[in-house]
Amino acid sequence: MANRFLVATLALAFLAMPLVSPTMAQVKITIGHAAISPRIIPLVIAQEQGLFARHGIESSLVLIKGAPTLVASLISGDIDLGYTGGPAVLGAASQGATFKILASVSNRLTHTLIASPNIKKAEELRGKRFGIQSIGGSTWMHTMLGLEYLALDPKRDHLSLLIIGDSVLIGQALEAGRIDAAVLDGVLVRRLKTKGFSVIAELQPANIPMLNQGIVVTQAYLRRRSEIVEKVLMAVVESLAFSLARMNKPVVLKTMMRRFQISDPDVAEEGYQDYLTSVERKPYPSLEAMRNIQRLMAMHNPKAASVKVEELIDNRFIRKLDDSGFIEKVGASYGLK
Repeated sequence: MANRFLVATLALAFLAMPLVSPTMAQVKITIGHAAISPRIIPLVIAQEQGLFARHGIESSLVLIKGAPTLVASLISGDIDLGYTGGPAVLGAASQGATFKILASVSNRLTHTLIASPNIKKAEELRGKRFGIQSIGGSTWMHTMLGLEYLALDPKRDHLSLLIIGDSVLIGQALEAGRIDAAVLDGVLVRRLKTKGFSVIAELQPANIPMLNQGIVVTQAYLRRRSEIVEKVLMAVVESLAFSLARMNKPVVLKTMMRRFQISDPDVAEEGYQDYLTSVERKPYPSLEAMRNIQRLMAMHNPKAASVKVEELIDNRFIRKLDDSGFIEKVGASYGLK
């Protein structure tokens, strides 16, 4: 009991202290992210609003196209932390790499299954062509989960899964008629909807577990720099509170329009609403989501089935921030309840 009292007292004292001394040296880190989407906003806000700096971090955000390349950059030490999805982490782990997922700002499938204008119902997708980036990759998993939701099976229903490229290229292929359907999200879906393409299923309301954006480090980096990792997570937690606060909506909209080169305020507003519904205020990584990913990946990568996915998740830092009251405190400071 005395130890618990001491921990609680120290936690309260910590929360009352300034987050970082004005004279504290900034630690330089590089964070890689594999895609441009509204879900990178916590990183961008943390950098541009000085939240990383408040926690003693000088951050460099680097776009590394393709999650496998990002994972390789983590292994080589070219970047310190990765901001990527569960499939890349599990795929690397199945080959012997040792990673830890420390947090996840998005744990649900937020995509939409959209099809050519002449296709109106799920049963009309039988025999049709879907675009993906690679077999076993994230877009393939999103597609498989969408098909499962609609009770469709690629083999039974004679669906063709064609390797097209990234989500932008898949959207272009759908628009050009080279494929019949795809599982996409965000701006790409809105663009296709305005051109008359059919929404077959909105997948977000189904709450399908999928770890989309996790903060990932190698086990070796975590052992060496655990104090730096904790500071990064504190900044990200505060950035989530900042960006979800209604009073900061103008800042978030302006940031999105600049970063994503959006000129239409209506498009930016839709992207903002997508963001609000796709991120977690308390970014615990989801074990259920990782098990969902493992189930699908094992279809093409038998080694993935032997990975202990619970060992890929290390939520002790987020748990510490939660139990100490830090998450609630920063939320309250931005008017969140």
